[in-house]
Amino acid sequence: MHITRLIERFLRDQELPPTKFGRLAARDPRLVLDIRMGREIRPEMESKLRAFMSTYARQASEEGGPQA
Repeated sequence: MHITRLIERFLRDQELPPTKFGRLAARDPRLVLDIRMGREIRPEMESKLRAFMSTYARQASEEGGPQA
């Protein structure tokens, strides 16, 4: 799945604000807005984001809900 769609689905599923996602995943609160505006994601960043989403989702499921 394309990273943009994956991020949007992740935000919806985890009920996570875009700015918080950017801050936690890449130390960039504007990340999601910039992606929505056409920012290209480099392969290294895409790998980092995919790893973050995988880890975050796993932790949330182990804790019984979205992280705060």
